[in-house]
Amino acid sequence: MNIFLTGHRGYIGAHLLRLLKEEGHFVIGCDLDLYWESRRGALLEPDRELCKDIRASEPQDLAGCDCVMHLAAISNDPMGELDPALTEQVNIEGSVHLAEIARQAGVPRFLFSSSCSIYGKGESLDLDEEAPLSPQSAYARSKIEAEKRISLLASPDFSPVFLRNATAFGDSPMLRLDLVVNNLLACVLTKGEIRLQSDGSPWRPLIHVQDIARAFIAFLHAPRLLVHNLVVNIGSNNQNHQVREIVQKISERYPQAKIVFTGETGADPRNYRVRFDRLSRLLPEFQVKMSIEKGIDEMVDSFSADPPLTREEFEGGRFTRLSILKRTLSL
Repeated sequence: MNIFLTGHRGYIGAHLLRLLKEEGHFVIGCDLDLYWESRRGALLEPDRELCKDIRASEPQDLAGCDCVMHLAAISNDPMGELDPALTEQVNIEGSVHLAEIARQAGVPRFLFSSSCSIYGKGESLDLDEEAPLSPQSAYARSKIEAEKRISLLASPDFSPVFLRNATAFGDSPMLRLDLVVNNLLACVLTKGEIRLQSDGSPWRPLIHVQDIARAFIAFLHAPRLLVHNLVVNIGSNNQNHQVREIVQKISERYPQAKIVFTGETGADPRNYRVRFDRLSRLLPEFQVKMSIEKGIDEMVDSFSADPPLTREEFEGGRFTRLSILKRTLSL
């Protein structure tokens, strides 16, 4: 198949491009490569590459494609708050524009990368796709609005699907250390301590970055009638954890590490434990493969390999999207 993949040079996209090429698909990658300095491993190249803003995409860019996989975004809560107007322009207007031209170009399937962060301050635990949404950031609000507006474009010939991903963790050629598991582990390895900005009580659903990429592949192949214009939480019921449980898992491996509660953020309002039963019912053959423990082992090996991850890299923001975006916007 012919795939139009946005964000192919991103944290998830690097894995997804590899999986698509392993299956033999023709991939058109679209990415501004804003985070080039986060590269820490070998990247595959797409069959065709567009270095352009999704807001400037044209129908001819997508001609002949069977599916759009849309990952590109202002991609987490702190980044969204840095410039809420830009977040709306990219995450809402850009995403809707891409969906509109995909429909115009005759692309039958549109897989949208959404987020479980839209549940925000959950009214209860064990939230499914019908639960009330309580976004706590411009980023989360942008994902909700994009879902709503793209959903209205659904037709017999155009099937959007909304993948609400759990919080990602794990190694990637385009590394991120601003994700909770990755951040806590990198802090131990480079500074010898575990630093928590909150009290560790909030719940987070977690999923390995490779499993997110595998989910997109599964929804590429899923029958249209099963997934047409549907929202689906992407993750596993047994990988909901409080932040303090993540700390415990890392602490068991590094018992000498000091645990420091910095209190910078106070009580974190984002607290959501999520159900993934719809995913299991729709695609019972899809199973999350990577546990937190395996992900930690993988990152320890990667971060310790030559050249090892350094404290200067960790603190300097090379692998933190917010730091990179701040520098880009100041240019």
